[in-house]
Amino acid sequence: MEKLRQNQICTGTVEGYSSEGLGIVKLDGAVVFVPQAVRGETIDLKITKVMKTCAAGEIVKIHKPSPERAKPECPYFGRCGGCDFQHMTYTEELWAKRRRVQDALTRLGGTDLQVEEILGAKAPTHYRNKSQYPVGADGSIGFFQARSHRVVPIARCLIQSETSDKTAKAVGDWMKRYKISAYDETTGKGLIRHIYVRVNQRGESLCCVVANGRQVPREPELAALVLAAAPKTVGVVLNTNTRKGNVILGDQYRTLWGQDFLMDTLCGLTFKLSVPSFYQVNRDQAEVLYGKALEFAALSGRETVLDLYCGTGTITLCLAKRAGRAIGAEIVPPAIEDAKENAARNSVDNVEFFCGDAADVAAKLEAEGLRPDVITVDPPRKGLAPEVIASVAGMTPERVVYVSCDPATLGRDVKIFSGFGYQAVRACAVDMFPGTRHVETVVLLERRSYGCS
Repeated sequence: MEKLRQNQICTGTVEGYSSEGLGIVKLDGAVVFVPQAVRGETIDLKITKVMKTCAAGEIVKIHKPSPERAKPECPYFGRCGGCDFQHMTYTEELWAKRRRVQDALTRLGGTDLQVEEILGAKAPTHYRNKSQYPVGADGSIGFFQARSHRVVPIARCLIQSETSDKTAKAVGDWMKRYKISAYDETTGKGLIRHIYVRVNQRGESLCCVVANGRQVPREPELAALVLAAAPKTVGVVLNTNTRKGNVILGDQYRTLWGQDFLMDTLCGLTFKLSVPSFYQVNRDQAEVLYGKALEFAALSGRETVLDLYCGTGTITLCLAKRAGRAIGAEIVPPAIEDAKENAARNSVDNVEFFCGDAADVAAKLEAEGLRPDVITVDPPRKGLAPEVIASVAGMTPERVVYVSCDPATLGRDVKIFSGFGYQAVRACAVDMFPGTRHVETVVLLERRSYGCS
């Protein structure tokens, strides 16, 4: 790395993309990460930072733009940290994401399994059904700048719904009109922290205002302004979060107007969604993802299926329609309550739900002698704890269907599963989050060794 110096101008070719969507240029054996670079382009770049094992750079000149380069539609791109791929075509974005999943399975997973395909979105814009707008100390409403907590004010976002943006603006108007203070995370003073909006397929919405207190001034006026901006609003909720830190939601809710939940349909089922309930943010692509998970599960109607990290029961209920018995587990109590209600609402009676940590529930069910035919897991970004994998393997299912939102932890866990006799045999990527670096993957693991039971 001694050959590279800060502010040095170099010429190189972009070979691919990092996990964060940055272009990769190799200079004298060193990897340089370059924002907004497109594969195949030869560029002049300036070294902006030299680290022990890599460097950062910025484009000075593009000798010949790639045919996959695109003009960003979003005026905030490069300042807002929400999107990573506005500077390239959607085709190239899908290539980058599929490559990322493949690299993780090969390099971290130690498998030669090929990613069969990446299923792109028919509608890559305005797809998010959940929006969380941070409020800056100066009252700015928008999204955080990359790797910072500075709020970039945003009037219209290309991946949020128009209803969400209008709702956020209405809350901002209420704050200005009645001089409602914004929360300052450095001092812990001020009132309004976040604006949270859920939208369903029918265009109905649920607004939640997160405050550093149990009450806010002019609550009826807040509800009235939100309703005026988004007439299909079904409820306005106040969430209290008085803790320091970057966790968005507190534990206490109070309904200011209407109801504290939203209904939506997914895969032919109806779901009740409270504010903290987990639900995939892209409804249309969630149906694609779950369809692929069901395909990999290969259910005949007689199997017992265990679904860990079940959220509000979305995958569990889809599985239950094709299984003999389905069991769901989730650590968030309100989500489990919603899951039970969702099962009753959809007249699914071959399903049961447990509230608890995945490791504890898996260990308990294993100790009780449960032997599911299929286990599905859809963990958070950190992936599965080793003890969860051990308990899953200890129940000796024929198949494990792993739904992942992080290729790196997926690759790590695939390798751990192989040590328990479970081999990855199919993999498919699904673009749940167009415009961003995030990607979902479904992997099918099959039991190859019977010596681990």
